[in-house]
Amino acid sequence: MTAAKAKAPAKRKAQPERSFLEGIDVDRLAALVFELSSQLHVERHRRMALERALVGRGVVTEAEIAALAEDQAFLDAAREAADRSLRKLLRILAEDGDRRAPLRKEAL
Repeated sequence: MTAAKAKAPAKRKAQPERSFLEGIDVDRLAALVFELSSQLHVERHRRMALERALVGRGVVTEAEIAALAEDQAFLDAAREAADRSLRKLLRILAEDGDRRAPLRKEAL
């Protein structure tokens, strides 16, 4: 063995990248993505309509809406609500059984 080979560090085995979706049914994942995008589309338009109605009637100003969007207490409550909503949506990936039937009540 040469001196260069003796001093070379041992090669590590390449670690596989984490696979968070291993074994996931692609159809269920697609259903989740489409459900999320649909909800986002509806929520965005409803929010815009509500903001326009409130500003138009003088109930709130654009500046007040912008300030509330940066309020830490509001952000914490909004994140918690988003987390609850995502937990409900993610059950689609874990649910088994007849795909034509509603999801189990305990998953709600």
